[in-house]
Amino acid sequence: MKFFSICIVIFFLLLTSCQEQERTPLEVSMYNGNDDSIGTATLSEQPDGVKIKLSVEGLEPGLHGIHVHEFPECEGPDFKSAGNHLDTEGNEHGLMHPEGAHLGDLPNIEVGEDGTVETELVLSGATLMDEKNSILQNDGTALIIHEKQDDGVSQPAGDAGSRIACGTISLDENKSEPPTDPTESNEEEE
Repeated sequence: MKFFSICIVIFFLLLTSCQEQERTPLEVSMYNGNDDSIGTATLSEQPDGVKIKLSVEGLEPGLHGIHVHEFPECEGPDFKSAGNHLDTEGNEHGLMHPEGAHLGDLPNIEVGEDGTVETELVLSGATLMDEKNSILQNDGTALIIHEKQDDGVSQPAGDAGSRIACGTISLDENKSEPPTDPTESNEEEE
């Protein structure tokens, strides 16, 4: 009986480990309003939240707000299909708001003069696992970059302006096939 109990425990540990490997790291493709690929965000589970390693190009230099939004939809050019900021607790918006923040609130990112940003952020309190603060529950969420900086207190979105880039955070998106190159199957005609 003791051997059977140990086998069951080992089985569940392996199952949990395999499930975690499927979810982390999770690569998210980022697109602008014209549906052009502008980079990636790689999400990985951390003890204090979800680490986001962001690498994008083609943005205006300066500070930009970035948030996780409630729906895994990135219909351009305005990305309003992504809904509001992810908020599981009914808080006010803003990392500096006394009654905030939304779960999806993140610090601003700074885009260099060349239009690129390479940075790491932590979405505190969030998870990629099956828990209350999972950014993968209900089919997922979206990562949105705004045209201006988030002031950290204004409602409902920090006066960050239009949504200029979007990436779908979803297990289904992560499993999708990469686009094919139509030139690979072209045969030369004589």
